[in-house]
Amino acid sequence: MSVSLKPAVSGWQRLSSLEIPRSVRALVRARESGLALLGGAIGALAGLVVAAMAWGVSELHRWLFAVPAGERLSALTSLEPLRAVMVPLVGGLIFGLALMALARWRPTREVDPIEANALHGGRMSLVGSISVALQTVWSSGVGASVGLEAGYTQLASGIGSWVGRAFHLRRRDLRVLVGCGAAGAIAGAFGAPLGGAFYAFEIVIGSYSVASLAPVGLAALVGYIVANLFDPTAMGIGTLYVSRITGRDLVMASAVGLFAAAVGIALMRGVAFCETLLNRISLPPFVRPALGGLVVGSLALITPQILSSGHGALRLASVVERPLRDVAVLLLLKALASVLSLGTGFRGGLFFSSLLMGALAGHVFADALSALLPARLALDPHIYAIIGMGALSVCVIGGPLTMTFIALETTGDLWLTTAVLIAVIVSAQVTRETFGYSFATWRFHLRGETIRSAADVGWLRDLTVRRMMRPDVRTVPAHTTIARFRMVFPPGSATHVVALNEEKEYAGIVQVAEAHAPELDDSRALREILRHRDTTLLPTMIVNEAVAIFDKVEA
Repeated sequence: MSVSLKPAVSGWQRLSSLEIPRSVRALVRARESGLALLGGAIGALAGLVVAAMAWGVSELHRWLFAVPAGERLSALTSLEPLRAVMVPLVGGLIFGLALMALARWRPTREVDPIEANALHGGRMSLVGSISVALQTVWSSGVGASVGLEAGYTQLASGIGSWVGRAFHLRRRDLRVLVGCGAAGAIAGAFGAPLGGAFYAFEIVIGSYSVASLAPVGLAALVGYIVANLFDPTAMGIGTLYVSRITGRDLVMASAVGLFAAAVGIALMRGVAFCETLLNRISLPPFVRPALGGLVVGSLALITPQILSSGHGALRLASVVERPLRDVAVLLLLKALASVLSLGTGFRGGLFFSSLLMGALAGHVFADALSALLPARLALDPHIYAIIGMGALSVCVIGGPLTMTFIALETTGDLWLTTAVLIAVIVSAQVTRETFGYSFATWRFHLRGETIRSAADVGWLRDLTVRRMMRPDVRTVPAHTTIARFRMVFPPGSATHVVALNEEKEYAGIVQVAEAHAPELDDSRALREILRHRDTTLLPTMIVNEAVAIFDKVEA
């Protein structure tokens, strides 16, 4: 009797290594329309992901917080105090213990869509993406002030990557399918196909091309349709009331952009500060979410509208008239709850939270300025809530056109969208000039990564100086006279020549044009005009290190 020594293959491993038959793969790889059809299929799956995750969070809210059917947690004006505190506290403790157990099973950090496209050619783990999505649902379900959009895009993009690898797609096409997943997810979440498509182009793929338009656009449209079929009212942020836009509003939008950029940068730095503080006091990682849940739950005693992502609160903030003090307090509490939730380890993002805080910030801006103006010159807080919504979101998330199109698809008002675009441009530029990162790329920076977007730079990590070296480099002894050099290397024969010392080692570089300068004494030795004498590259250096040296010596 023989015994097989092959390790057992789990169902997850078989699923992750799924391969499509060669004949089908060939059809897809041969035509751009095949990639577009795959994009549409991924968009449909992304719509299902949005519907399923939103339903899961709603059910958790219904069971844990006793939220009435059809209501949203953050739309409630009051909550039972015991539930408000204990659900985030106990939920955070369970989450921390689950993460500790998960770390033994999957010790590696999961790759998100932006990092996957920037560094890994679009390769993401399907199992890891499912894990992240479940963590996001639980975090938002127990009241942590985090958005679901990070989970939506993680799982939908992970599915796109899995499908692309099953079809053995090229690196470029695999990156596009990752973007298709994100496009379908954002389009379904906000009811904004254009916003979803441009989210993929600007944030996940990092560029726009005609070849990627069909798959990404189809994915966004199908994702929106599928999500809308399951819940036609709860996916988007709703059509908001607006009034007439004047020239003054277009000018004031620039000031809103400045204000929103300041709030957004403070928010992102706050998350990093919270993480740093917890690291300094050496609090065990599994306890941190419980601590965050306790503080967030305590803040919910003041107003439950800070809980979860804030869909219900956004409707209230944009439609209901509120005193300036109440809006300012809600903005401060929501920002604090978001910082604590993410800083203590809950899983999620700041997409929808930044929309809510942006609407509140715009509301505060309008009311504060109106208090200083005559009544006839008062600003409409509804208009400035929408302008602030786009301006703060672009600071935190990035994607100026994404936020502009979300505003257009939300309101249907072209002039209001123009005001949003102005604020978005100012906010994005100020953030780039003074901070340099979105929230996602800021997190990469804190981990030591150098990427600033999803542009594909992963191949640069594998490109070494050895692979770029030229074997036909022209050399000359460093003691050669300039007159002799001019005879051997006339103008136009080369741009530069490598000089060698007596041991045939690198001594520097001779610029041919400089050696032929008429003011030079041709009896002098070349060693007197050598450049970059002490600067060398090693064959094992990667291209980034080489470029850094070039910049340092101004080569």
